[in-house]
Amino acid sequence: MAAEIKFEEALKKLEKIVQDLEDGDLPLDEALEKYEEGIKLSKTCAKKLETAKKKVEILLKNEDGSVELKEFDESSDEEDEKPQEPRRKRAKLGSREGLL
Repeated sequence: MAAEIKFEEALKKLEKIVQDLEDGDLPLDEALEKYEEGIKLSKTCAKKLETAKKKVEILLKNEDGSVELKEFDESSDEEDEKPQEPRRKRAKLGSREGLL
């Protein structure tokens, strides 16, 4: 049995196939073969991504150590990238300063 192809390698091959098909210079038989190979590579990539997603979901833990399965939310990723406003420091007021 052949060694399993890595995601990055499959993606590069898929990109090459897409480029070849988009160029339109291939004979019909060769274009069909490349198309079939592209479909297989696409399914391989999708399967590997799904496996990786499940692994990430398994690794999410709560602060108390318990494990909770969470769906990845793309919108929460965007919120994390927004700059946060600086926190204001509270002035410590002494007993006299607070009365004035």
